[in-house]
Amino acid sequence: MGKKLIVALLVVFTCVSTQAQTTKKSTEDPDNLAKDYFSQIMGVAVSATSNVKLYQFVYDWVGTPYRLGGDTKRGIDCSGFAFELYEKVFNTVIGNNSRNIFSMVNPVSKDDLQEGDLVFFKIRSRAISHVGVYLGNNKFAHASSSRGVMISNLNESYWQRYYYKGGRLIESLREKL
Repeated sequence: MGKKLIVALLVVFTCVSTQAQTTKKSTEDPDNLAKDYFSQIMGVAVSATSNVKLYQFVYDWVGTPYRLGGDTKRGIDCSGFAFELYEKVFNTVIGNNSRNIFSMVNPVSKDDLQEGDLVFFKIRSRAISHVGVYLGNNKFAHASSSRGVMISNLNESYWQRYYYKGGRLIESLREKL
């Protein structure tokens, strides 16, 4: 009985994952493609995705391999991804590693996170070692060292275990930049 349930769940999740990947490659209009992709991944209606530029940027980078110190589509790390996203989507320059980026934010509780906020993690470390960009509905985009640029859920046990804080760029810094 337990094995059948696990197999059924794997089939369902594999189909959803495959469907999202197929949709990503099968539509010709890039704007609709990104909206459809995020509607499936995030479980929200297309009209609920308010920052199309943010979603389009993430969509364009999903699948980019991880590369420590990288800052191109050939390979990028988590802080490089956050840096590029903030520069291209919000026209704002942020720090170049997760710790300096954290010094530029006001802490935000997990319940108050908004699209574009930053999420910080301490993964097997006492110091902040990972950063991602919050998308909404408990999802965030980041460059994972094992799977490259991807979307993850803050409610997954791994991310819950290492979650440190959320942050919103300090308004005075945003105005100066």
